[in-house]
Amino acid sequence: MTGKPKQFVVYKDKAGEFRWRLYAQNGRVIADSGEGYKNRVDCVAGAKLVASIAAGAGIYDGDNKQWLE
Repeated sequence: MTGKPKQFVVYKDKAGEFRWRLYAQNGRVIADSGEGYKNRVDCVAGAKLVASIAAGAGIYDGDNKQWLE
């Protein structure tokens, strides 16, 4: 299943757990849940949490040990 651009897609994995993927505007996966959730509602809540904080997230350069603007 291919995600729509700039969309979170919730799906059930082979283990029967729920996961989410975030697709970029070009349709490529740029982030995922990293873990399975037993309940769909918890998975959706995780995706919503990422969506709510991502716009304000800073970027830290670990090599130069500084925050980027």
